[in-house]
Amino acid sequence: MAEGNNHLVIMAGGVGSRLYPMSTLNCPKQFIDVLGCGKTLLQLTYERFLSVVPRENVWVVTSESYKDLVAEQLPDIPQEQILLEPCRRNTAPCIAYASWRIKSLYPHANIVVSPSDHVVTDTEEFARVIQSSLNFVSESDAIVTLGMKPDRPETGYGYIQADLRFSTARNKEIFRVDSFHEKPSLELAEKYIRQTNFYWNAGIFIWNVNTIINAFRVYQPDISTIFENMLPYYNSPKESELIREKFPLCESISVDYAILENAEEIYVFPADFGWSDVGTWHSLQKTLSTDTNGNTCVGKQIETVDTRNCIIHTTNFKKVVVQGLDGYLIVEQNGELLICNIAEEKNFHNRK
Repeated sequence: MAEGNNHLVIMAGGVGSRLYPMSTLNCPKQFIDVLGCGKTLLQLTYERFLSVVPRENVWVVTSESYKDLVAEQLPDIPQEQILLEPCRRNTAPCIAYASWRIKSLYPHANIVVSPSDHVVTDTEEFARVIQSSLNFVSESDAIVTLGMKPDRPETGYGYIQADLRFSTARNKEIFRVDSFHEKPSLELAEKYIRQTNFYWNAGIFIWNVNTIINAFRVYQPDISTIFENMLPYYNSPKESELIREKFPLCESISVDYAILENAEEIYVFPADFGWSDVGTWHSLQKTLSTDTNGNTCVGKQIETVDTRNCIIHTTNFKKVVVQGLDGYLIVEQNGELLICNIAEEKNFHNRK
């Protein structure tokens, strides 16, 4: 399979603002440097795919209001490959738009779809899994989703139940999906992780463009008709006008509900490459290193005294000293400073 036939679609239209005060509705988490490494989550997402997808085959779907942020952070991507949603309609219409747009130029493309705001620590293993999955879908009508090996009873993720009795004939690491399970109660999550065939749903999908388009035609004909009828106008000045007119007519539905839970050729690649969706500051703490007192510190010069189990993210301060706190969140961004108990961080989600 030629590498030039691989394409990446980055979904960057989400309003992830739960990492206040760093992320807000005006600047969601995909556009900020939450790791303190000098790169945003969007930039890190883009870079970790470049060993398997040529940079000229990268597409970003985002909100019209985030167009400038994407262009600024990913200057190598041509303007015509930044696809703009006039309104939020969840992941199915987002993926449908990108799929028909890519098919209009590359009729046999293999596509990997990824969120823009996740963290991966083992990028080499990540690239291996993606390349293996792309090889698999290039030779079949399969839809592959990545399943993350769970290490705790997480109630904030959806789960994939795999049939591990037999792997596929062409790839011993890929298995059929038995079923998908929505975010569970704690009791159910504890039950899931006691079994060996349940995985977190990372929201990363791999397929051939014809496979996913045919799936939309069968299972979501209304959405399919909208983007099918636009085929004569993709890559023309009329495209943006039609998208503004037609995109809001799409049902707001996730690709999981729209396609994955209906289609038959659904497979999972169980993987372990240090993944997190960084949905909360507490989840970020599980990704970053901690000191001997359980503190996670991201900043230039942070000193802790008699302080334990805290998250301190103060990259704009020259020096920060924290004394006598246990289980607190301390975050600074653009002149705003948040100090709260980690257990109470949910009270500060979705602030402008």
